[in-house]
Amino acid sequence: MRVLILGSGGREHALAWAVSQSRLATDVVCAPGSAGIAEDARILPVAVNDPAAVLDLARSERSDLVIVGPEAPLVAGVADRLVAQGIKVFGPSAAAARLEGSKAFAKAFMQRHRVPTPGYQVFTDADEADRYVDQENKPVVVKADGLAAGKGVTVCDGPEAAKRAIQEIMRENRFGDAGERIVVEDCLVGEEASFYAISDGERFTTLPSAQDHKRLLDGDRGENTGGMGAYTPAPVVDAVLERKVIERIVRPTLQGMLSEGHPYVGVLYVGLMVVNGEPFVIEYNVRFGDPETQPILFGLEADPLIWLRDAARGRLAPETRGLRLRQPAVCVVMASDGYPRNYPTGYEIEGIDAANALEGVKVFHAGTSRTDGTWYTAGGRVLGVTARASSIADAKELAYQAAAEIRFKGAVYRSDIGHLAFARGSP
Repeated sequence: MRVLILGSGGREHALAWAVSQSRLATDVVCAPGSAGIAEDARILPVAVNDPAAVLDLARSERSDLVIVGPEAPLVAGVADRLVAQGIKVFGPSAAAARLEGSKAFAKAFMQRHRVPTPGYQVFTDADEADRYVDQENKPVVVKADGLAAGKGVTVCDGPEAAKRAIQEIMRENRFGDAGERIVVEDCLVGEEASFYAISDGERFTTLPSAQDHKRLLDGDRGENTGGMGAYTPAPVVDAVLERKVIERIVRPTLQGMLSEGHPYVGVLYVGLMVVNGEPFVIEYNVRFGDPETQPILFGLEADPLIWLRDAARGRLAPETRGLRLRQPAVCVVMASDGYPRNYPTGYEIEGIDAANALEGVKVFHAGTSRTDGTWYTAGGRVLGVTARASSIADAKELAYQAAAEIRFKGAVYRSDIGHLAFARGSP
């Protein structure tokens, strides 16, 4: 198979690496890719949010399958354009991608299909939103309605914090058009987890659970980010909870999309809040998460390309047990000082080869460049140092051993990835 992967971040590097391992893949291209991804795939330039440009590239490369990494191309209708021309795509239509493209749409969809989610209100006027949070006088979560690269969510402990978030999103336009409308959601207290299902529009299978670490600092403190690390499996998602998620969330979501005329083809990411053993949806993503994809694909037992191909073809064979891990895995994100706001780039990176030389380690590139054989920082999240081992504890130890080999000015990373797993007594 000739496979084209769209995107340039750590998630796309993990996808390129996993696809390149498959016996089915004869050629793997990532566009626009990056210097790091070039170690595992050919890279070619493309404007990923331009359906016509992507179609031209897929045709010129004679791609048998296009895997869309980021959410923005899906919301822009890239999958629709390719499918209309007979090209197989792993990724949902623009209509289905509204589950991530608009939080207000997603909340209304969940209401229509009785999917458990926190209560909420939608606002297009900042003053009305201010009055609401004052009136409620309780912890809330303020969310930009549109795409904000995972950063448009603020957990607020009361009205003053909520009004600061409203000010930043709606009046200061931190996220541009994505913040013209906001969702103010009831703040649930529990444990977060990430749950994935691969769907061909009618049938689905599940992937191993994961737990992301969104907050910048140890102990889940500081600003929300795109993710500072992740591990798989997440002990909070036991067999009982998994059944609840499938029956109460995944199945009605996919059936709801089908009934509304938008069969969902691709991976459905369900961001969960687990409260006293009960799952609630706090967000949908319409693509693989970042950085959860790195440990999931690195630890996966099966060849994921088989499932991505079959989903795109509409021929998915449901796997009642879901796809399973060969080994637990942990990803530690190394970021630039100042992320997720303003940060410098262009600092030399040392030690990547030494980290990759450790058995059971793979360093995925999220924001790097390369000149004359030397690596440099080129983004907020720079590297995803990923390790697999016989237990979460051993994978964590190995990931941090590898991260210690890597050096660049202003490197920032959490030291407690996986802490909730150990709080539950996981090995």
